Amino acid sequence: MELPWLGQHCSERSCRQLDFLPLKCDACGEVFCKDHIRYDDHKCSSAYKKNVQVPVCPLCNTPIPVQKGEIPDIVVGAHIDTDCKYNPAQQKQKIFTNKCTKPSCKRKEMMKVFCEQCGGSFCIKHRHPLDHECKGSRQPLSKA
Repeated sequence: MELPWLGQHCSERSCRQLDFLPLKCDACGEVFCKDHIRYDDHKCSSAYKKNVQVPVCPLCNTPIPVQKGEIPDIVVGAHIDTDCKYNPAQQKQKIFTNKCTKPSCKRKEMMKVFCEQCGGSFCIKHRHPLDHECKGSRQPLSKA
């Protein structure tokens, strides 16, 4: 071997491969090859310090605390059954909220359509000043 001081041996007892790009486990601090760097691959005893996952409720988007040894699916299911704040009625939001200000019209639009002369909000049918008997400034409506 030409350069025996380069690289390190994998800390996994069954491997001990000489690796020139060794990886250090961020939980236990030992050196491993690419095949044994994951916590499960080298049965890391310190994995609980780093491998923390917090499941989120799919309905109310609340993080659900899971104790060591508990199965996350069961804990989230219990949360959904007991204290989930999800309300399907809240999800249905009204889209058509802008009511036409013409007295006899009850139509609503998604977006406000303002009249430039009187400043009122109207539906598509009554958006032009002649269609809603505009009482705004009496300037000519067109240059023609």
